Amino acid sequence: MPSPISRRWKLILQLVVAAVVCVFVARHLAENWASYRTISVSLRLRPAWLALSLASLVVVSALQIESWRIILRGWAQRLPFLAGARIWFLANLGRYVPGKVWSVAGMVVLAEQEGVARWASAAAAVAVQAIGIGTAAVLVTAATPHAYSPLRVAAALVLGLGTVALLAWKGALPRLGRVLGAAGEWRALPPGSVVAGSAFTLLSWCVYGFAFWALGRGLGLPPVLPLPDAAGVFALGYILGLLALFAPGGIGIREMTFQTLLTPYLGVGGAAALTVASRLELTFTEAAAGLGALALGGRRGKGREPLDART
Repeated sequence: MPSPISRRWKLILQLVVAAVVCVFVARHLAENWASYRTISVSLRLRPAWLALSLASLVVVSALQIESWRIILRGWAQRLPFLAGARIWFLANLGRYVPGKVWSVAGMVVLAEQEGVARWASAAAAVAVQAIGIGTAAVLVTAATPHAYSPLRVAAALVLGLGTVALLAWKGALPRLGRVLGAAGEWRALPPGSVVAGSAFTLLSWCVYGFAFWALGRGLGLPPVLPLPDAAGVFALGYILGLLALFAPGGIGIREMTFQTLLTPYLGVGGAAALTVASRLELTFTEAAAGLGALALGGRRGKGREPLDART
């Protein structure tokens, strides 16, 4: 049982982490709110559509968490959904701190604390990122084939699906394990897990696109943006922001992509309104979920051994 001193230091560390994240999130929100106030476009808020957009983001999170758990199960790792949700939301906070490694590193460390083998948590963190990029590229290609440079979309597709194929290749991970001195642990990902995880992630991108489209309706913008185009634009902006290593949370890259591709549909003012509102919505919901998970951190399982070690 942890001593009172250990619990005190853990609480202090949680408060420090929460404070750091709050500073970065508050700065992002303030910058986007300032941009929102300068937009010269007439908006008529529709609460029902706004609520539908927010509810869709809950569905997105559930689909993405389940996709990650499917990948872990492919490596014989069991993680309860609620524990996985806590880890997912906490790791998402790392997106808003400069440096792209925090989110992935946080996912690896927290999953290991829940009993997931270290090699599997690291491989799964890479796999979910790769599947996300690959399936988003598929959606962009299908929904908005002429929206952006085909070369860049093809590069994202090759990067994502190529990485997943590498994880599923029977010879790849064992060889990597030998290099890292853990040859007996690293195993290929079963193809069924790749297919199922990709299906859940692709569906999550579609729901993401619906949330983006519904947000536009909730702002009272003209209904001239088709749903498939909205989904493709959102997926493209998101993955370009994810691939921009210098931009915390994809800030700047995602907005530039949205603004460029939405202007033909909504005009400059409407595109700016939807772009900034999307950033505000995502930042607020991700920060609220992550900080809520941090506040409930004491309820997670403590000190469970890696699943591979159990008999």
